[in-house]
Amino acid sequence: MSSNKFPYDIHPIEESETQEVNKNFLGTTWTQELVWLLASDLDYSKAAAIPLQARYTFLEFSMYLSKEILNAVKNENAGKEDQLKILDILSAPGSQLAAQMSSPRFLKTHLPMSLLPPTLLDSTKVLYVARNPLDVAVSYYHLNKLYKLSNYIGDFKSFWELFIKNMVNWAPYFEHLKEAWQLRHHPNMLFLFYEELSKDLPATVQRVADFLGKKITSDQLTQLCSHLSFENFKNNPSVNQDELKTLGMLSEKESFIRNGKSGGWRDYFDEDMRREAKLWIDNNLQDTDMRFPSMQ
Repeated sequence: MSSNKFPYDIHPIEESETQEVNKNFLGTTWTQELVWLLASDLDYSKAAAIPLQARYTFLEFSMYLSKEILNAVKNENAGKEDQLKILDILSAPGSQLAAQMSSPRFLKTHLPMSLLPPTLLDSTKVLYVARNPLDVAVSYYHLNKLYKLSNYIGDFKSFWELFIKNMVNWAPYFEHLKEAWQLRHHPNMLFLFYEELSKDLPATVQRVADFLGKKITSDQLTQLCSHLSFENFKNNPSVNQDELKTLGMLSEKESFIRNGKSGGWRDYFDEDMRREAKLWIDNNLQDTDMRFPSMQ
């Protein structure tokens, strides 16, 4: 499809030199590490030894790997047995990998609740992380430039138009959030905002510990928050998806975790886009009491 009409291309592109990447997915990764450590009795040594990608099954990741992309990555890693073994795991259906996992199982997904088993909350604890949609759009834009699986070649304004028209993966954005918001009072659902993690990490960590039924001392809380602090997290190789970079699936000039701040969207939206965004948000929030902490 011509890049003049639709700003995606399946061909390799120049590696991005953007200054901030993947802030929304940092929230997912942050929460994954937090949950795994609490559920695993704060076993920092094991967490450091096993990449987060191997501790969790990403249910729909294999759907990203078309035959064309998979063959290209295999060719690039020909003769590299360790990398090809990782690729075999990544390309296997998430449901198949989950069935092989021993209890307790740790699963990651960006799928909406309506595409997950209808009885999921009857037996499974679910943490749902939401975020200011404008920061999400900026983060997702950079993520699509970081991942060679996407190879997005358009500018942010073009991506924003795709985002609000629900022409990106895991859309529509607001319907996704509303489904989880309606279930937020279920005892097996904890609905978190990324802004809560960012603003008061100790309080949020305690909420997650309570949700998981885990006791944590004040000293353990302090240590865990230090481990999860942005600077320490940024330099933690276990959570930075280095295995994907080894496979050649990430830009060599980018890090998976680059920026943990909120409100960065202001550097990307001109006045017309801000007016458009406000109207889009207002229209989508008019039938719900959900509000984003940073936008109140």
